[in-house]
Amino acid sequence: MADVAEVSADERAAAGAHVTEHPRTTAGGRDVIVAAGLAALAVIVYAGVWSYGFVNFDDPRYVTENPHVATGLTWANVRWAFTTGYAANWHPITWLSHMLDVAMAGPTPGLAHATSLLLHAANTVLLFAFLRRTTGAAGPSAVVAALFAAHPLHVESVAWISERKDVLSTFFGLIAMHAYVAQVRSPSRARAAALVVVAFALGVMAKPMLVTLPLVLLAIDWWPLGRPMTVDRMWEKLPLFLLSGAAMAITLIVQRAAGAVASFNPYPISARLAHAATAYVDYLRQMIWPANLAVFYPLPTGTTTTRLVSSLALIAAITVAAIWLRRRRPYILAGWLWYVVMLVPVIGIVQVGGQGMADRYTYLSLVGVFVAIVWLARDLAGHSATGRLALGAIAAVAIAACAMVARQQLQYWRSSLALWTRALDVTADNYRARNAVGALLIDQGRLDDAIVDLREAVRLEPAYADAHNNLGAALARRGQIGDAIVEYRAAVQLAPGLAIAHNNLALALARTGQVDGAIDELRQAARLAPERPEFHYNLGVLLSSREDRAGAIAEVDAALRAQPGYEPAVRLRAQLGR
Repeated sequence: MADVAEVSADERAAAGAHVTEHPRTTAGGRDVIVAAGLAALAVIVYAGVWSYGFVNFDDPRYVTENPHVATGLTWANVRWAFTTGYAANWHPITWLSHMLDVAMAGPTPGLAHATSLLLHAANTVLLFAFLRRTTGAAGPSAVVAALFAAHPLHVESVAWISERKDVLSTFFGLIAMHAYVAQVRSPSRARAAALVVVAFALGVMAKPMLVTLPLVLLAIDWWPLGRPMTVDRMWEKLPLFLLSGAAMAITLIVQRAAGAVASFNPYPISARLAHAATAYVDYLRQMIWPANLAVFYPLPTGTTTTRLVSSLALIAAITVAAIWLRRRRPYILAGWLWYVVMLVPVIGIVQVGGQGMADRYTYLSLVGVFVAIVWLARDLAGHSATGRLALGAIAAVAIAACAMVARQQLQYWRSSLALWTRALDVTADNYRARNAVGALLIDQGRLDDAIVDLREAVRLEPAYADAHNNLGAALARRGQIGDAIVEYRAAVQLAPGLAIAHNNLALALARTGQVDGAIDELRQAARLAPERPEFHYNLGVLLSSREDRAGAIAEVDAALRAQPGYEPAVRLRAQLGR
């Protein structure tokens, strides 16, 4: 592996490095104060988040209704974390972090929110330290880290408990980047190289989106490390590329099995590529003007020619400018590649889920754009005191504005109703938000209002199984069992892996005397979600009604294995005897 290349004084100045040959001295007292201030900024922006509750978007299946997480850290749960594709994801490190929260404080939201905020503050400090260490430029490094700490697009990653995977994977990703710098600069690189691999592996096991980190490291080689782009740069990262390939394969297998990867028929490659181009530009627009942010943006039905052409033109212009300026302003190309590459797994070329965009996807990817803008502004301001003073004022205003907007965006995460009502206010035809509000109204007993919202969700997206399932639940509670069965059947036909819909259909069938059909549906539910004790219990009740005592005992025992002490199963087991 080649050593760090020597660079000229002009190149170092363009890259933002000190005049000294190696800007890698231990951070002094001033850097420690800056790092502490940046961590404080992150905490101030998100102050009070630890008093928020769970939301009805993945939090139930991730934490509150997940018996493996809700029972904390046990060897059985650890084994489950590494072997499950539950919730259409394989991210064992994220599962373990949720289990650790529960082990320390129970299945309550306070510690979970505090942990995510602590990780965000740590990521802010790690980012500052990385840029300071590699460029030697304290001011620009602090500004980039402050924008990272306070930008409104990052609220989703920090305030949403189920998105722990963002802040956790970024934490390990930044550690891997620090270790990579040590690997490049240290005469004895074996230990640092091993740490890069371990940290990267932990990162992709927290969120697979980190799989593009090896390509980001190639951009970092160009700037700020100033290493020549040779074939050796690729070969030295072979272990990381192999890990990326394995993580991508596992993720695709898990998501296809769960039905999360959309069929290519409704989304032809031309439509996906067009949406990807416009999404790259839309994320930049949201970075500059973060207005009308929502927890869910429906996938657009099409892209106008004008919008597509203008998006492609902007992307081409930035790319050409970055290449043209690669010698004088290398940070532009490095930052642009960072941004483009990190978004590739989630830009929609392979469509996963029904969202068109997601704020959480910008958490680490926008750092590249922050770097390019801040370093370019620093260079354009020159060395004059007036220029630097003006630049500092602009940076302070931008950071303060981000913090204020982020504080406002944070308020929408205080409850599920506030979150989804906001989504309905700022987006059009949002079937996911209609479904979520409908589910909340069911819990409140407002069945007529719930049915209105849920029928609208089904109208907007007829293939949305969750909306059919929830509509069935509302109709069943209103006594319209026949109509409920129709909706439940639609749900299981659209999503055969939706265990709750099989369970609900079974209960509705049992209420109409169709016990054999109900037993078949409950067997499906228990097979799909063996960790749900209520499914086994319900099946045990029906088998008991059919005088199948052995089968009933087996299912009740399965319920107790899934959740020891599950009271309904304990009572039924006592009735069934030995």
